[in-house]
Amino acid sequence: MAGLQADTPSPVAITLHQQSRVLEIGFSDGREFRLPFELMRVCSPSAEVQGHGPGQEVLQTGKRHVDITALEPVGNYALQPTFSDGHDSGIFSWDYLYFLGAQQEELWLDYNKRLAAAGVDRDAPMPEKAGSSCSSH
Repeated sequence: MAGLQADTPSPVAITLHQQSRVLEIGFSDGREFRLPFELMRVCSPSAEVQGHGPGQEVLQTGKRHVDITALEPVGNYALQPTFSDGHDSGIFSWDYLYFLGAQQEELWLDYNKRLAAAGVDRDAPMPEKAGSSCSSH
């Protein structure tokens, strides 16, 4: 998980759009991002997704239609979503949410490359073992 950086803009508006499956987040520097729930789920900063070290990442599949069923604040620095597939251990710090928004296009490209390299479809059931879905910065 990315640590909280002193210079990270803070959120000024957070809206959960259930129908479109998007977390809309506006930051104090004026940037606004629309983060698909699927991207948040496949790039979760949790150990379940990222592993405990390099090479232990788990490629996430079958998350296109995942919902966020709960969204809880963590102190004054993060959000902890509960996803409809039961995943609830990712703590998304403000800087990690900003990273996901700012790097969204690159993260999707990387995710699709990893899917292709693993020979699995985005909508396939979760494989037993696979490569990383996203790398934190």
